[in-house]
Amino acid sequence: MPDVTFTVDGKKLTAPGGTLLIEACRKAGIEIPAFCYYPGLSLQAACRMCVVRQEKVPKLQTACTTPVAEGNVFITESPEITQARKATIELLLGNHPLDCPVCDAGGECELQDMTFKYGAGESLYTEAKQHREEQQWSPAVFFDRPRCILCYRCVRMCGEGMDVWALGIQNRGVSAVIAPNGGDHLDCEECGMCIDVCPVGALTSGSYRYKTRPWEMKHVSTVCTHCADGCKVTLGIRQSNEGSEIVRADNRDKSGINGDFLCAKGRFGFDFVENPERLIRPLVRNAAGKLEPTTWEHAFRFAGARLKEIVATKGGNAIAVLGSNRTTNEENYLLQKFARTVLGTNNIDHERTADYAAFVAALAGHEGKVASLREAANAPAILLIGGDPTNEHPLLAWNLRTNVRLNRARLYIANHRSIKLERQAKAVQGVPPAGYRDLTTILDRNDSDFAKAVMAEPSLLIVFGQDFGGNHIAALVAWGLARGNVRFAFLGDHANSRGAADMGLLPDLLPGYVPVATPAAFADEYPGLPTTVGLTQPEIFAAARQGALAALLVVGADPVEKSAIDPASLKDTFVIVQDMFLTATAALADVVFPAASLYEKTGTITNTFGDVQLARKAADKAGVKPDFEILVRLAASMGADVKTLVPFGKAGVTADLGQSR
Repeated sequence: MPDVTFTVDGKKLTAPGGTLLIEACRKAGIEIPAFCYYPGLSLQAACRMCVVRQEKVPKLQTACTTPVAEGNVFITESPEITQARKATIELLLGNHPLDCPVCDAGGECELQDMTFKYGAGESLYTEAKQHREEQQWSPAVFFDRPRCILCYRCVRMCGEGMDVWALGIQNRGVSAVIAPNGGDHLDCEECGMCIDVCPVGALTSGSYRYKTRPWEMKHVSTVCTHCADGCKVTLGIRQSNEGSEIVRADNRDKSGINGDFLCAKGRFGFDFVENPERLIRPLVRNAAGKLEPTTWEHAFRFAGARLKEIVATKGGNAIAVLGSNRTTNEENYLLQKFARTVLGTNNIDHERTADYAAFVAALAGHEGKVASLREAANAPAILLIGGDPTNEHPLLAWNLRTNVRLNRARLYIANHRSIKLERQAKAVQGVPPAGYRDLTTILDRNDSDFAKAVMAEPSLLIVFGQDFGGNHIAALVAWGLARGNVRFAFLGDHANSRGAADMGLLPDLLPGYVPVATPAAFADEYPGLPTTVGLTQPEIFAAARQGALAALLVVGADPVEKSAIDPASLKDTFVIVQDMFLTATAALADVVFPAASLYEKTGTITNTFGDVQLARKAADKAGVKPDFEILVRLAASMGADVKTLVPFGKAGVTADLGQSR
């Protein structure tokens, strides 16, 4: 809508016509208090805190339901408005337990803030407060009924935002109460979104409650470790004599690509950092064949000497390296450079759950065809092929639901199974598990309502994942490019699956997807670079079974467990593992280095959409080291020139990483 001009507290403001007054004022730096209003959710007008005076209107109006129009005049602060808000606060505190000193929301409670600003010094109510015992609705969610102010944020967030509908209202009037769908418990996804949107301390977190105070924590923004969406998460760190501890994770400041969203894993999945089974000392296999703790210096000397001996006697082709899709871009780049320049091998790979190399190759020469994660929240039409974003890519699912709900986007789903997002879909097409490659033929035939609707869209965002690979990706991309106004999003699995491929953890490609056979652009940074294509992960273990693999370096991966590798195949191979835990692979190793988690180091992470984000160090763990430092010291123990190994030149920084932003 065209912009309109209106006046607020004597100031001329401009906003698109129809914008809610509360939003227009917030964008102009004028704060109007509200409890029930929450951006993106339906309007409730239940709390009456946002009342304002509108010229020529006899009664006070709620700013959360009043759209601005040309020539409107509003007053947001006056003795009349202050008295109205004061009366509202008095009503809300009538049965409130006033337990701020022990409430988890103390220090970040909106009711507390408004009470300080508008509240009365004493209550006019003489009735005794009605006490109710705290209820545990789930392992993650606790409910303290007397603190609840019935703003209905949690109900709307659970229903409209998450499409779960696990919360509702029982009774009416003064007897109204928030109630879970299980009667006395929640039957839901345990995302915890209701906790974050609660403006008071009525809903609290089972992992954080009664542990500390907001002002006692250090708050660090970093990237979630759990999936390839790359959500920003704010970790609350409590310092103690024993070190630092992560006690909370949220995204209450609504920053990052995920806005206010965070799934169950992002909000509650940080306990692995303090897991008692984490490795905190290097391990070296002794003469009796058992792993025993040792010093870092001895572990580096032992591993470096053995690798140097193998390189000298058997050559780099007898060594292989397996990287991780959870380590940082800088560590991945360093790992492949260490393999190629120090060990002299292209036998380097990682657990590939998505063929990014084929995706980048298919889009070569076609700029601007890769969609960012944000585009899923505003694209007018989306074709989702395969996968289950609700479980595999929760932020993508949130964006799709929000887009359909707020923008009336049209979502088309082609899948071999039923998924939750079908409730938001305009049309659904069943596909056999192995039939995704034939989907473009089905669409081109235009003989079904689904095909007709998809082909009629003037623009389309195509979202697909691991059901496609190699030539099938090329065929789908070629179909989309020929169709015209199409953008693509390719979904991987892990936190840095895209970054691992971008940084060259591949046997045939250098950073930026440059073939190893044509390394001219990398001559300065990779002296003596081997130009023969190395072994893939399956080929590496095939070589081990044949006795042709003398050494294996595994960084942040567990191929023995995940790929069902026969442990006996590594009995004649010198194995070095860098990991957080004694995994099945680490248990077979000759040297094990305890590595830091992503929450304990700084670096960049590339999500599956190509967005590069900074992961910041949030916590410390005694006895562990970042993978970057371990690799540098391992190279130094082999006598390598670390100065040429560490700096990032054009290969590490300016290489064209496909569509990465």
